[in-house]
Amino acid sequence: MSDVDLGPKSGALLFNSLKDKNSIILAANPRIALVSKGIFQAAKDMDAALIVELARSECDLKGGYTGLNPAEFSRRTNETAREVGFDIWALHADHIGIKKGTPEDIEGTKELVSGQIDAGFTSFAIDASHLFNFQGGDLREELADNINATTEVGRHIEEKMAGRGYGLEVEVGEIGREDESGRVLTSPEEGVTFITALNENGIKPHVLAIANGSAHGNTYDAEGNLIEQVSIDIPRTMAVAKALRDHNLDVRIAQHGITGTPRDLIHNYFPHGDVVKGNVATFYQNMVWDLFKVYEPELYSDIWNWTLENYREQGKGKSDNEVFGKFSKMAIKQFFDRIYSVGEDTKQAITALAYAETLVFLKAFNAGGTAQIVRDSMK
Repeated sequence: MSDVDLGPKSGALLFNSLKDKNSIILAANPRIALVSKGIFQAAKDMDAALIVELARSECDLKGGYTGLNPAEFSRRTNETAREVGFDIWALHADHIGIKKGTPEDIEGTKELVSGQIDAGFTSFAIDASHLFNFQGGDLREELADNINATTEVGRHIEEKMAGRGYGLEVEVGEIGREDESGRVLTSPEEGVTFITALNENGIKPHVLAIANGSAHGNTYDAEGNLIEQVSIDIPRTMAVAKALRDHNLDVRIAQHGITGTPRDLIHNYFPHGDVVKGNVATFYQNMVWDLFKVYEPELYSDIWNWTLENYREQGKGKSDNEVFGKFSKMAIKQFFDRIYSVGEDTKQAITALAYAETLVFLKAFNAGGTAQIVRDSMK
């Protein structure tokens, strides 16, 4: 494959090629980068287009909680793509979170984005969904802060990419937010209002992340036991996608929070094509911890103890299992050197398991052969 470009492709190329192809692009989050080789190998063997992503909290200019800054994450991911020999993938900056919307917040966000672009990222998710005006008179007023922040950062990306293609994801409705009646869901009108306003401002996203009942990370019952996540509201998701299409808005849905969603449910019931991007993150972290229990018991025990010592207070009233499940991600940077210097047998097991599990996701996403569709559209 020496004559093939194995570097990351534009997210726009993947989204535009696959938006109506009855498949979902796997957006895999290797916050412990040891899983990357297995993920890439599965994508290659199924010839499935792939997105590789980390969020701002995980990978900022200081290394986030994974210890990987954008340049280092890009270097490792490009190295893996070359080692495996796979060409149809995008490097995505997930959840570029804007929490306050102040001038300092926006400037810091632009700085991060510039670093991501310098590192070779080809796709970006601006997440200003936290900026919601509950006192607003109508939807446009309620969403004004999100629209303005998304527009400003979106224009910065456009300027910095200087004519190169890139993918753009935006977010309306904070994922996992709850009120007294449960999880707050994005309405079709909200999706249409948000995208219409962005388009009027010259911002043309490819995908929209919505609040549709999912939650990030692991899901637990009242006793603190890890449970399946079956709360994604599929009819609502389809209604938002239909409303966007009915208003001639060329945007599909990005599904966040798939960890814990049964894959047969994804395979049989998800609206493939309406949902064009599916994020899988904490799943891969859980997989590594489970392997460490057997392959690296001392390291696992140290990570467990460190997490409980440092986060039990924050997880007051929750079981040790739940505290570990929710906060052990914070141990990745803390134990960075030990995690990345585990034995070869451990690395092989992680690669093998990540490969097998990714095959199942790609099958559930109906993603086999999608890389060829992208290649054809490049010709």
